[in-house]
Amino acid sequence: MASTLEKFIHSLDPRALPRVLQIQSGIYFQGSIYEMFGNECCLSTGEVIKVIGFKINKLIASICENNEDSQISAKVELPLNFPGLYKVVADKTPYLSIEEITQKFSIGPTRFGHPSFYCPEDIKLANLTIKRGEQITFSSVEEINGTMAVNCGVVRNNQSHSFTLPLSQEGIFYECEDDQIYTLKEIAEWKIPKSRNRIVKLSNTLHVWDSSNPLPENFGGCLILTPVYEVKAVMKFRKDIVHILSDLDVEVKDITDCYDISSFLQPLSLEDVFERTSKEFPMVAEIMEGPQGSQKPYNLLCTGKEIIIYKKYQAKRVLASEIRSDSPKRHFLIPMSYKGKFKRRPREFPTAYDLEIARSEKEQLHVVATKAFDSPHKELSSVSVGDQFLVQQCQTSEVLYEGRKKAVDVLACEQILSNTYKKVLIPMYMEGGFVEVIHDKQQYQLSEICKEFRLPFNVKVSVRDLSIGDDVLAAVPGLQLEEEITDSYLLVSSVSGPGDSWEIPVYRLNMSVHLLGKDVQTVVPPATRTTVEEISEEQYYMVRRYENQTLYPPPRPPKKPA
Repeated sequence: MASTLEKFIHSLDPRALPRVLQIQSGIYFQGSIYEMFGNECCLSTGEVIKVIGFKINKLIASICENNEDSQISAKVELPLNFPGLYKVVADKTPYLSIEEITQKFSIGPTRFGHPSFYCPEDIKLANLTIKRGEQITFSSVEEINGTMAVNCGVVRNNQSHSFTLPLSQEGIFYECEDDQIYTLKEIAEWKIPKSRNRIVKLSNTLHVWDSSNPLPENFGGCLILTPVYEVKAVMKFRKDIVHILSDLDVEVKDITDCYDISSFLQPLSLEDVFERTSKEFPMVAEIMEGPQGSQKPYNLLCTGKEIIIYKKYQAKRVLASEIRSDSPKRHFLIPMSYKGKFKRRPREFPTAYDLEIARSEKEQLHVVATKAFDSPHKELSSVSVGDQFLVQQCQTSEVLYEGRKKAVDVLACEQILSNTYKKVLIPMYMEGGFVEVIHDKQQYQLSEICKEFRLPFNVKVSVRDLSIGDDVLAAVPGLQLEEEITDSYLLVSSVSGPGDSWEIPVYRLNMSVHLLGKDVQTVVPPATRTTVEEISEEQYYMVRRYENQTLYPPPRPPKKPA
């Protein structure tokens, strides 16, 4: 049965991709010529396309001046980066099964992907009864003993109780109120259920309002958000990927079940290539859609170019951030093959507890106080701005508190006076400020820093890497080397001129290829060029989240005695 492209995409489950669609009617009888992102395609009646992906491109906001039940005064188009923070209004329409919820919502590892629901009736499980109205938080979907189920949790008396619900579980489930606030981009990615709209309220007033702002001045009502998707598709006789907006005025019919899907080119993402077995490498591929970006090697990976993919592997990088007080900071991933040299820069420590974490057996930590502290106990030292200390070790000391002795954690230090040293005890809970005094003038390779010192570690490039044409790190006044990470890479070179090979990241590069089946003439890759990768703020937090998700959080610093 034919439907509009918009209606089809709004109801399409991403897990059902790819889908083959036939154009039933276009804007014109002869067909419609459509251009987006420089890709021009003709969607003529009878044309067959293979949909391989879709994502929200923009939002149509219906403006309600008071609440969601009031009359719509206007409709405006909002980009995903439109400013402001928004509160999500709970959907009043119930869901009738757990499976329906998993089909409509993105359930994933971050807090954005943990929707909450309640049932107006008790749910009796084998070892637990979920009471009516109790908030159930969905955390992940997985197969358990051959049955697909959702991992859930409820909180009772500050205690979390975990359980699973099968997708076949039926009932009436209402969305819970959400007290968090989100950007429009976060709402678009996580909070708009498939085939439903989403009502939001502006949480903070826009600081600067002008006539170009599509929302009314001092707006305090509701917005009903309807997503417009960008559809990625492959056409029968084209080698590139076309992008189509879902609100294009065409009707389509799903003919996947009666069409030979292998007759289309098979686009592969870098993740798809990485999942191939090691025996299948090396391979020759043609780029169907190249990545965005002007830095090498991304500017060399243009659409239509043939590349050799030699191998897949895991490689170490050091995650580094620019040292600056204001934001935004720049972030980098530095390979261990980086040939530049670094000199140390002073670290800053907000508390005495941070001094304990930073101290090492290799050298004594020398710091200067940048903030005063008055000790409430005569057994412990007060600190004045400019006081210098050599950090010794953490220990326990007794202090007199309300006539009784109480044990507290302290940091034993030597205070540097004009002609002598004085042993002092600083409470570990002290909220002060310290800056490191650097005596080490040596220059270090990246691998030496990772081996000899504990990260995070502050440095500045003293000798740039001459093998890199434009060493972006050399222009940064200061860097904090934060942590070592392990990431997935493909080693590639150009078929036409394989003078160099490049490491390209699998999970941060939006790129599609199709395999050509050609024989690879040179199995041994040419010399690998060193590349310092500059990453966005969003990529930075994703890298840190995936790297740290299996680690235990550090212990909390001691609290000041009540």
